[in-house]
Amino acid sequence: MSMAPQQLTGPADRDALLGIIKQMIGAIGLDASSDGLADTPRRITDMYLELFEGLWQDPREVLQVQFAEDHDEMVILRDIPFYSMCEHHFLPFHGRAAVGYLPDGKIVGLSKLARAVEIFARRPQVQERLTGQIADVIEEVVGAKGVGVVIQAEHLCMTARGIRKPGSSMVTSAMRGRFRIDQNTRQEFLRLIGQ
Repeated sequence: MSMAPQQLTGPADRDALLGIIKQMIGAIGLDASSDGLADTPRRITDMYLELFEGLWQDPREVLQVQFAEDHDEMVILRDIPFYSMCEHHFLPFHGRAAVGYLPDGKIVGLSKLARAVEIFARRPQVQERLTGQIADVIEEVVGAKGVGVVIQAEHLCMTARGIRKPGSSMVTSAMRGRFRIDQNTRQEFLRLIGQ
């Protein structure tokens, strides 16, 4: 499984982060004590702790909510909005995820699929890894016969800086089990999510 960056077990050092952000504001040449910036270090600290809260959560726990069910046809949750942070520039990327799986005697609580997406997205990420992590954890924990994940996202590290191409989007997919080996299953999934 492609689980890096790893889930953390301890809390973040909030005071150290706050101090570093104050230093950064000063290093840019701004007066951190001005009216507009006086509370900015606290706001940025709180923002980073929220944006990276997935580092202290385990998606395996939320996927444990399962129900015995004979349903053996495809289950899909699509248009799951998410926000993540590019680990290369600490700039946001955002988009929508589609997750599908083939149950093998168990189904998972529907909201838990979206929660797993959210946990992995709330870590410093690259989209390719994010897509694979979601597919891997669903295959592992749910024991699905097949899993498909497709993510489409816009990356501010590409649209707001660097090459500056707003409107560009990246699409990644991860197919496991029958979604990978059976072309008909894969095509049905892609058709149902509108790809």
